[in-house]
Amino acid sequence: MSYAVGFALLSMTFGGFIDTLYKVYARETRSRGMYLFGMGLVWLLLQLAELGISGEDFALDGVNLGYGLAAGALVTLSNLLYIESMTHLDISLGATIYRLNTVGVVILGVIFLGESLGGVKLLGIACGIVAVIFLYQRDASHRARLVSLFLWIILLAALLRAGFGVVSKAGITAGASPSMIMVLAAASWVAGGLCYAICRERRMPVGRAEMGYCLASGLVVFAIVNFLMLGLRHGEATVVIPIANLSFIAALAMSVLLRYERISARKLVAVGFASAAIVLLSRVG
Repeated sequence: MSYAVGFALLSMTFGGFIDTLYKVYARETRSRGMYLFGMGLVWLLLQLAELGISGEDFALDGVNLGYGLAAGALVTLSNLLYIESMTHLDISLGATIYRLNTVGVVILGVIFLGESLGGVKLLGIACGIVAVIFLYQRDASHRARLVSLFLWIILLAALLRAGFGVVSKAGITAGASPSMIMVLAAASWVAGGLCYAICRERRMPVGRAEMGYCLASGLVVFAIVNFLMLGLRHGEATVVIPIANLSFIAALAMSVLLRYERISARKLVAVGFASAAIVLLSRVG
């Protein structure tokens, strides 16, 4: 179990890194589509290499292809919206709401997978709602309207990310390979990012700085996914997944260290409620 916790903490830490990288990248006028394309390409190449090393077959049967592409489309759109949202939201607000997609997973699981919803999970949902209320503060500045708009956008991103989790779980239950789902998700980032750059942004500038962000972020995404998988192989999901999903704590710490925002009692209370929500929602039964 100590190995499982260690891998989960690594996944959590790298999750904080990717949240921070998204914010740093979004602070300047750069192509979000080409960023996702570059990240996805690095992730795809690494994931294919891992697949080859593990000796698992590259199987594009109907189950893998159907569930993999559906999950890939959801996680591609969710990350595009997440990156766009970080243009106007603090890391603490954006990262915490996005990682609270666990709330959406539970709700969608009840609706589409027939899972139970007991008192513990209801309490977890309530904690998640309280966390968002504590994080969001209305103000009278010219940014208030933009912040409100992107708050709704990141809520949509979190819901789509929850959909990715539910579709992936349904696919694995139906016999799909987790590794192939990851390969197809990475491929979806490549295709989706390129389409977004061409159709939405209508520009494809890729300089040395952008290439550096793509390489670093792709490596981080690969680390997040694979440390999580290693954790699940060595321990119970009810321990590993809640720890990994607490990456917004690492993101907040990095944001404060980089002086992008200041710590406050309100934010600490929100992080506490968000952490409680993830732990409660991840309990079995």
